Amino acid sequence: MQAVVLAGGMGTRLRPLTHEIPKQMLCIAGVTMLERVVERLARFGVDRVVLSLGYRPDVFIEAYPSGEVAGVEIVYAVEPEPLDTAGGIRFAADFGGLQETFLVVNADILCDFDVSALVEAHRSNAGLATIALVPVEDPSAFGVVATDGDGKVEAFVEKPRREDAPSNLINAGIYVLDPEALAAVKPGSRVSIEKVIFPDLAGRGELFALPFDGFWIDAGTVDNFRAVNLEFLSVLVRDDGGSVSAAEIDLVGVTPAGFEVVGDSLMAKSARVDPGARIIASIVGPDAVIEAGALVVKSVVMAHASVARHAQVLDSIVGVGGSVPAEAVLDEGTVIAKGAPIARGDRLVAQRIPD
Repeated sequence: MQAVVLAGGMGTRLRPLTHEIPKQMLCIAGVTMLERVVERLARFGVDRVVLSLGYRPDVFIEAYPSGEVAGVEIVYAVEPEPLDTAGGIRFAADFGGLQETFLVVNADILCDFDVSALVEAHRSNAGLATIALVPVEDPSAFGVVATDGDGKVEAFVEKPRREDAPSNLINAGIYVLDPEALAAVKPGSRVSIEKVIFPDLAGRGELFALPFDGFWIDAGTVDNFRAVNLEFLSVLVRDDGGSVSAAEIDLVGVTPAGFEVVGDSLMAKSARVDPGARIIASIVGPDAVIEAGALVVKSVVMAHASVARHAQVLDSIVGVGGSVPAEAVLDEGTVIAKGAPIARGDRLVAQRIPD
């Protein structure tokens, strides 16, 4: 089985973390978002991935020069200009020579779904595309789907008002396509699969969907990125006497190489943490420095970042190479990146620096 993994966006929802780093190259509990997605696909028989790239393709190519991620062959399809979702998928499929049914996955979606069940459902229906669905409390920020008793999509509404949503089932960002589903997309054209192709297929009775339950998160926002890091952490260090489910084992795997569990936190072995610092339910990345008297709580301190003496990082993120000066406080979802202009003793609440 082959797949197109969409990783071409600029990651604007994750700024400032993505000013220099594509979001799929940010780490979730010590492993890049891209590796977590590809590893999951490999578990269900995907052996070749066409990676659809746009923003900073050099970062991906330099990180994986052998053209392999998690044991899966990777083909780099770099868009010459932004082509939106359908245009990007068509470009990647043509570039990768995909001539049979293939999977499509947004590379900021993390889940424990059995994608082989989605492929099986697609092969048993009469459609050209089959979408994975997931229930959410408020569907207004997503593509909302209503189906009949056979799974045929009756309505596909992109980001409706909550009161107008036809269901609480949304497009999970994972789907199976026959190449014919993209026949209306001219090579090199900018077309949205959510706004154009899916509604057109639904109108012709050629779009199907399959609901899933379980873990699912769009890791492409700051709040979700921090939350999913800490959720992975809670699974890794579970000590409440309960058993870890098979789904969680598949999702998380083992503690990543170069990391260890210290108390209730996940720490890179190369991090330098002063014995006088306190780290609570957090993740500290490779070569990070946490000085004496510093306090880090429910936060992510990324690679090469530093937290100086008596500084506090609370429910926040310090990006790669970011620096928190002495006695400064980051609180309530603050995110800083490398070069953020913060002075000693500053208190930042729910800010993103640089903007």
